[in-house]
Amino acid sequence: MRIHFNIPFFTRWGQRLLVTGNIPELGDNDKTKALPLNFQYKEDWSGEIEIPNTESFELIYKYILFNDETGQFVEEWGDDRVINIQPSKTDTIYCFDKWNAAGSTENVFLTAPFQQVLLKQQASESNLKQADTYTHLFKVKMPVLKNNEAICLIGDCRALGSWSTNKPVILSREKNNWWTVGVDLSNEKSDVHYKYGVYDLEDHQFRYFETGADRTAPIAKSNKSLVILSDGFTRFPNQSWKGAGVGLPVFSIRTRESFGVGDFGDIKLLVDWAARVGLKLIQVLPLNDTIGTHTDADVLPYAAISAFALNPLFLNLPAMGKLPDSHPLQAEYGTTQAELNAKELIAFMDVISYKLGYAKELYLQNKESFLADKEFKTFFEENEYWLVPYAAYCVLRDKFGTPDYREWQEFADYDKTKIDEFSSATQPYFDDIAVNYFIQYHLHKQLSEAANYAHQHGVVLKGDIPIGVNRNSVDTWVSPELFHMHMQAGAPPDMFAIKGQNWELPTYNWKEIEHTGFDWWKKRFSQMSNYFDTFRIDHILGFFRIWQIPVSQVEGIMGHLNPSIPIHINEFAEKGLWFDYNRFCKPYITDSILWDLFGEDVPWVKANCLQIEDGWVLRLKENFLSQLMVDQLHQAGEISDRIKWGLFDLISNVLFFEVEGSNGTQFYPRFGMESLSTFRELDYYTQDRIRELYVDYFYRRQDNNWYKSGMEKLPALKRATNMLICGEDLGMMTPCVTTAMKELGILSLEVQRAPKSNKIEFFHPDDAPYLSVVTPSTHDMSTIRGWWEEDRGVTQRFYNSQLGHWGEAPYYCEWWICRDIILQHLYSPAMWSIFQMQDLLSISDSVRRQNPHDERINVPSNSMNSWRFRLHLNMEDLLENDEFNDELLNYITQTGR
Repeated sequence: MRIHFNIPFFTRWGQRLLVTGNIPELGDNDKTKALPLNFQYKEDWSGEIEIPNTESFELIYKYILFNDETGQFVEEWGDDRVINIQPSKTDTIYCFDKWNAAGSTENVFLTAPFQQVLLKQQASESNLKQADTYTHLFKVKMPVLKNNEAICLIGDCRALGSWSTNKPVILSREKNNWWTVGVDLSNEKSDVHYKYGVYDLEDHQFRYFETGADRTAPIAKSNKSLVILSDGFTRFPNQSWKGAGVGLPVFSIRTRESFGVGDFGDIKLLVDWAARVGLKLIQVLPLNDTIGTHTDADVLPYAAISAFALNPLFLNLPAMGKLPDSHPLQAEYGTTQAELNAKELIAFMDVISYKLGYAKELYLQNKESFLADKEFKTFFEENEYWLVPYAAYCVLRDKFGTPDYREWQEFADYDKTKIDEFSSATQPYFDDIAVNYFIQYHLHKQLSEAANYAHQHGVVLKGDIPIGVNRNSVDTWVSPELFHMHMQAGAPPDMFAIKGQNWELPTYNWKEIEHTGFDWWKKRFSQMSNYFDTFRIDHILGFFRIWQIPVSQVEGIMGHLNPSIPIHINEFAEKGLWFDYNRFCKPYITDSILWDLFGEDVPWVKANCLQIEDGWVLRLKENFLSQLMVDQLHQAGEISDRIKWGLFDLISNVLFFEVEGSNGTQFYPRFGMESLSTFRELDYYTQDRIRELYVDYFYRRQDNNWYKSGMEKLPALKRATNMLICGEDLGMMTPCVTTAMKELGILSLEVQRAPKSNKIEFFHPDDAPYLSVVTPSTHDMSTIRGWWEEDRGVTQRFYNSQLGHWGEAPYYCEWWICRDIILQHLYSPAMWSIFQMQDLLSISDSVRRQNPHDERINVPSNSMNSWRFRLHLNMEDLLENDEFNDELLNYITQTGR
């Protein structure tokens, strides 16, 4: 049997197409052994194989773009090219295909939120009778259809109705999203022209044709030939679907039954409200366990101790079960609940301590029945790979009084055999281990129930995947080889933090992760898909390059980009500069700088922190060389706040950081060096040449390298899940990130007050691409009302240029200003407009909070004191506010969302 492959594809010099599949002739799905196709006239590629006339089987294949120069393989999207090979009926198959680009808008509609919830009514098959014999098999996809609509086929021959809309051929919908129909064109002598259309199965009426030129079906000469026309997607407008959503941390939900914090049970009331006002999506912050120190520091949701375990903070205690009335925790439940729920902010330690204590007592009361429960056993088997090490981690953390597993003596290095033994039912710590199974099982049940409830009400849940995990986490303990433990992730200075951000999270060892086939990330996505339909990749820039800070430093400003092409020492000579290592790479210290930083404390600083080198140059003493050293001295009470921050600024007053292991030949420029005194006191010639190197490093030379870095990771990770992916692409953006996200169909984030171009002050929602999320604010920003009062000049310009109002802007952000901003986003062409709950409530004077500065969720430069925000009203009361809900519903409905 012979199989021909044909596909039109535009290639550039050095690119070629391959086809791979599940048979030896196509390389058995090994890309390096795929069948090379031959380039023909214009943009056509073709090839053929001959296979033995064996028994019938399914051939699954796909096309690959290969770049000879870079050695990079780019697979087309999907795994649904399937042919039923039947040698007894066919001796030749001609496959005419269209490349399925990952970035096609239509592919977005084939993701989980649309297929399982938002467009679920279209999932049923049309169940039309197909012809028994045919020469041509037509296949096409159209994800977005109305109820009772089907795809039809019309062409210029009798079998296709002779272009009559009264006699279209109706296609059947298969489970893999293809619409197909077999047609006998054996009587035709020349190519057949055809188009797809939409047909109403209920009214039996033809609706409309697809746009564009006619499609062409070639006629095969052999009677035993089969022509398969896989036409990709229909050519209908595909940017009409739009939805709106609300963003609110689970911990911020307030209900009458809340235990001082929002929990998984409270999500249902949020779903009820979202459905009431026409919102289709609820976005939450990360839900992973963050309890490492049993202090208020554990409130930070982006520093998880496990990428898989859920946070006990979100337990709904009544849903777990009830303790005996005589038990102290049960007796005081009502009083404690009322007291905690009346608080304006989350009393984190009070809440988490009570919930953990309650859960432990409930486990001890029910442990025999729980451990024998079939549903729990199934949960355990499916999650054992992360659940056992997580439970052991929790016990050892408490046993040794620290989350730093390096201090756990014989357990400092993870050993699966030893941990399995430690966790066995015969060991004395088993109840302490199993209570964590108990908690995670109930968290799983409660969140799953909330997700199912949302789906039943036509609402999808959007999760959040943090870019990193806690340095002292289960993941770094179990798989340290996947991380660079000597580095920390963060961000360079920006509008959120003028001295950069240090998240204190280890960076990834991507080479090792790739060697494992991205197994850890794939498991992470799989776990998340148990509860979420779509998710936000926190700091997607980190998949292209990460801002990496040595563990010896504290401030984000001390970092550099990784991977990146550093500046070689020869480049200084090419610019006509003599490279002065001591001047460029060591802190620049003068008496005037010392006075500016320390004032009257200069004598003490000189005596205790500085030394003189080469007879006159001021240098830091050995125990003050790094910010970490200084910070430790400050924590020990040996230096004051002023001395600490002054020394931090001295240490960061450098122009270049030497690349570790480069032997003084490669360097990273210090971000924002032009603002430093060490730069300002250089001569103009040196400043100009260094500025050229700086601009080239940060804004020119890296893009191709970063594009390759991102495309080595993101395609593989995207294939691991059918969730819709949105990228948080804020920060120091580069063109390669935007290009890669478009190619992969990853939705971008567009924030009105944080445009990606430095040539404009504001981003207008009208300019958003379709595959994007528009929002006026995020959890890392102040709300609309809070922002309005931050800078009078900025809001005045916004009032005139973006809202189109004349005259002086109101000092406070009135409800109608908030309404206008919300409407701008609702009318945007973006697929999704998602708003913080606080911004939605701001359109009503009677509903919104009195003080807008009490609404902020997180201040990035002071994260440890953030993350305690709660709504000021109960969801039950909001649900009963028909006047507000009707108004918001009207806005969402009228804007087509």
